[in-house]
Amino acid sequence: MFRFFNQLGSYFLLLKKVFSRPEKASVYYKQTMHELVSLGVNSIGIVTIISFFMGAVITLQTAYNTENPIYPTYLIGLGCRDSILLEFSSTIVALILAGKVGSNIASEIGTMRVTEQIDALEIMGVNSASYLILPKIIAALAFNPFLTLISINVGILGGWMAGTMSGVITSEDFIYGIQYAFIPYYITYALIKTLFFAFIITSVSGFQGYYVEGGSLEVGRASTKAVVFSSVLILLFNVILTQLLLS
Repeated sequence: MFRFFNQLGSYFLLLKKVFSRPEKASVYYKQTMHELVSLGVNSIGIVTIISFFMGAVITLQTAYNTENPIYPTYLIGLGCRDSILLEFSSTIVALILAGKVGSNIASEIGTMRVTEQIDALEIMGVNSASYLILPKIIAALAFNPFLTLISINVGILGGWMAGTMSGVITSEDFIYGIQYAFIPYYITYALIKTLFFAFIITSVSGFQGYYVEGGSLEVGRASTKAVVFSSVLILLFNVILTQLLLS
């Protein structure tokens, strides 16, 4: 229990250091642009592929579980839409990014720690925590909502293609289903969750990498911890935010 509170206190002290006023805004701007590409643009591919196939699977499973003739077929499209909007494109994509982005951040900063590059920054008078972690947080908060919107559109497209090509639903019924009783707030809900999850992934992974002690083995362990802790916190905050935003 003591170790838990010690880690929690260190995490919040690191955040205080991260959000202190930067020395040179121009340097942070360049670093943030770099992180937008590294953490955001480079994640489009995996998000697109996984969203397409998950949309297809959701449609097919919904179709096979609603074969009773009393259920109208447009429910397949409605089920696909709501599943993607409410859970998949925010929570599941965040878990995927925790594995891809989180491990990358922890290993990058952890390697800088064990090779004493962070110590060199501190000697030069640079706020190393802010310089290394803040641009990653800003980049994730700025770009992850776009990844969520891409995931929503690609997921629904994948569901439509799977449903129509397999013959389980006509194109007209699927389109009617995704339009039926549409609640625009669901998109807002997904984007709000995405922002929370983006902050969790970058800050927790940065924390794990920043306080690495040892060598390359410890960097690997920190990378694993970053993914595990980020995933657990994402699932925890998913429950909390769902209760707050949808109740």
